[in-house]
Amino acid sequence: MAGKVRVLVVDDSAVVRRLVGDALAEEPDIEIVATAANGKLALERLERTPCDLVTLDVEMPELDGLQTLGLLRKKYPKLPVIMFSSQTSRAAAATIDALSLGANDYVTKPEGGLEQLRECIELDLIPKIKALCFSRITVLMPIERPESEAKVTAVAIGVSTGGPQALHTMLAKIAAPFTVPIFIVQHMPATFTSMLASRLAATSPLPVHEVVTPTRIEPGHVYLARGDHHLVVERGVVHTNQDPPERSCRPSVDVMFRSVAAAYGAGCLGVVMTGMGNDGTRGAEAIRARGGTVIVQDQASSVVWGMPGAVARAGYAHAMVPLDDLAGEIQRRVRARFALGSDRLAKIVRE
Repeated sequence: MAGKVRVLVVDDSAVVRRLVGDALAEEPDIEIVATAANGKLALERLERTPCDLVTLDVEMPELDGLQTLGLLRKKYPKLPVIMFSSQTSRAAAATIDALSLGANDYVTKPEGGLEQLRECIELDLIPKIKALCFSRITVLMPIERPESEAKVTAVAIGVSTGGPQALHTMLAKIAAPFTVPIFIVQHMPATFTSMLASRLAATSPLPVHEVVTPTRIEPGHVYLARGDHHLVVERGVVHTNQDPPERSCRPSVDVMFRSVAAAYGAGCLGVVMTGMGNDGTRGAEAIRARGGTVIVQDQASSVVWGMPGAVARAGYAHAMVPLDDLAGEIQRRVRARFALGSDRLAKIVRE
C-alpha cells in the first residue's frame, strides 16, 4: 500500500477515540481520517471519507459493533476491520461472532487505566493495523523436496491473526471418522478461547475441547490451548501450564510444536496458518528435526502471512496449501504413507 494508512476510529468512548488518535498521530505512515461515536455515524462517515481500515468498538449504543459490521460488509467486503473489545465474557462472545462475520482481527481493551490502554494501542493495535495494510510482494519458484515417508499420527496447528474464521473453514471440512488427534494453538485471551472452542464444536464433525485440565488424548478429537496457557503433550495426556511466554506468546506455537514433535516424532504433521509474527518457526524446525512434516497456509488465502511466511522463508515447509484445500491435504496425509518427493514447495526468491 502506497502512502499513509487512512483509519476510521469507531468507539462510543471519547477517551478511547482521543487516545487512539494521539497514538496514531505519532505514526508517520498512519493517519486518522475520521472518528465516530456509534455504528450509524461510522457508516455515514464511510460514505463521505474513503479509508483503508476501520477500528470498531463492540459495545455501542444505537448500532453496536456486530450490527455495524454486518452492514459494513455488505458494501465494503474487503475493507479491513479490527474489533476493539473489552475482556468480558459478553464482549468475548461478540468478538468471536464478529470474526465469523468477517472482521479481520481484534484487540482487547485492558482492564487497567489510561496508561495500560495507551500501551495496548501502541503494542497491539498499531502493529495489527500495519500488518493488515502493508503487504509484501513475493516471487515464488517451485522446487522439489527429497524423498521421505512418514505416517501421520498427530496434527499440530498454529494460528493467529485471521485464525478463528480460518479454523472454522478448515475444521468444518474434515470428515469423521478421523483417526488422529489435532492440537491447536490460537493466540487469544483465556475468555476468548472458551468461546472459540464452543463455536468450532458447533460446526466441526470432530469433538472440540478447550484444554483446561489434564486430558487423556483420544484419536479424532480436537484440543485447543486455553488462552494465556501453553499447551503440552506428554505420555498420552494433553495439559497446559503458565511457563514464561515465548516470543511474547502464551500460548506459544513453538512450545506446542516442540511438545508434539517429542511425543509423536516422525508422525507429527505441523500446520502453520494465517497469523502475525514468527511464532511457530522454531517449533517447525523441531518437527523437521524429528522427521515430521510441516505445511503452511499460502499467502493468497492468509489474512496475514507472517507466521506461515516465516516458516517458508526458513526452509522448514514441505508444502504451501490454500485454506480451502488444507482439510483435504491433512486428511490425505493422515490416510496414507505420503511421499514428500511429490510435493512442490514454493521457494521465496525475492520480497
